[in-house]
Amino acid sequence: MSNSASDPTLLFRLWLKDPFKIGAITPSSRDLARAMAKLVPESSHYPIVELGGGTGVVTQALLDRGIALEKLVVVERDPTLHELLRKRFPGVNVVRGDAAHLGALLHPHGISKASAIVSGLPLLTFRKSVQQEIIDSAFAMLERGAPFIQFTYGPFSPLPRKEFGLVGRVRKRVLNNLPPASIWVYQRATESRAAA
Repeated sequence: MSNSASDPTLLFRLWLKDPFKIGAITPSSRDLARAMAKLVPESSHYPIVELGGGTGVVTQALLDRGIALEKLVVVERDPTLHELLRKRFPGVNVVRGDAAHLGALLHPHGISKASAIVSGLPLLTFRKSVQQEIIDSAFAMLERGAPFIQFTYGPFSPLPRKEFGLVGRVRKRVLNNLPPASIWVYQRATESRAAA
């Protein structure tokens, strides 16, 4: 199997093997990746964490945005994609593991806080209990008021905001993505009220 980032069939082949683990059959577009990267705060004291690095389209957009190699951490569960990301971005800390256990996964790397989390995870395909684990794990790491950035192909929020204690809204729609996508930005409801 080719590990080339330009291999257009890689995600499709991985999706065929396990459609519930791989959320898309084609990589996100560069326009979607750039739109997500623009929503990351410009000044970041802590690392930026990307969940579900895939083939690296969003990773590249984050680096193009100016995120330093040593400030970017990419989490990818699939072994083939993890290896692809490691080879494509040798200066980036690419960690193999499950986003539902983010704290335990990143603690050995000396990372306990994040200034933003950018997620390419297919949350709509996950059970609500798994979504809850990922969100709890993510917000335990995010500094106060920091964003959780998530794209979706669906017409509604990919997360149950009220149930999970979140506030969130669409910050950007990318219509020339295939399929069209919306980018949601979430915060804890308590932190949002405190900042108001």
